[in-house]
Amino acid sequence: MARLHTYSQHFLRSPRIVAELIGHSNIRKNDIVYDLGAGSGIITSVLSRRSKEVMAVEIEPHALSKLRQNIGTLPNVTIVEKDILTLQPQHESYKIFSNIPFQLSSQIIQRFVFDVPPPKSMYLIVQKQFAKKIVPGDDHFTSQLSAEIGPFFTTRIRKPLRKTDFTPPPAVDTVLLELKRREEPLIDQKDSTNYRTFVQQSFSSQTYFQKQPRVAANISPQLRPSQLTLEQWLDLYKLI
Repeated sequence: MARLHTYSQHFLRSPRIVAELIGHSNIRKNDIVYDLGAGSGIITSVLSRRSKEVMAVEIEPHALSKLRQNIGTLPNVTIVEKDILTLQPQHESYKIFSNIPFQLSSQIIQRFVFDVPPPKSMYLIVQKQFAKKIVPGDDHFTSQLSAEIGPFFTTRIRKPLRKTDFTPPPAVDTVLLELKRREEPLIDQKDSTNYRTFVQQSFSSQTYFQKQPRVAANISPQLRPSQLTLEQWLDLYKLI
């Protein structure tokens, strides 16, 4: 289903592909799951068979019409006409499984990871290059967003996808990215805003970063913010 340019998105070709991807998640029969940018409902329809309740979130008029036609009769599905970035989940415990517009990946993660309450887990189809900046690793730089969410969520790439899994096929490689809320955050929740501000200032100002007690935290002065591990960020934050 073609979309307006404003809502550009690559849709999965078949329910079989969706079912395989959900099999790589921790979504279970008693879960409430949000499908953000539900489109014509291909993910929603499979989620409805795998979970207790599905909230299909969509705002684009043509997509909403298709969504109502395709899944409007499913008893455990609620269609929510709302912009993803202004959505306020109405459940204390919920999960997310979505094929989101790639250009909104960072905004969507920030919107929900730091929400109250945050989801128990998120499964998002994103560009591989973006996912690698979110998942800590020794073979690449990590992003500011990765450092911000690390104390509160674990992240990993669950499965790579083929370009032929989509219509239209994307020009970039894609993966299923998992974000799982930690049972015990590595930083007290009341300190989350201060910690995030510290990380943001460190990435935005080299002068600010250089003033931090990196030597006391056993961090090489040659390392840039994107080269620090999560453990180093935590050590540095605790010192200040």
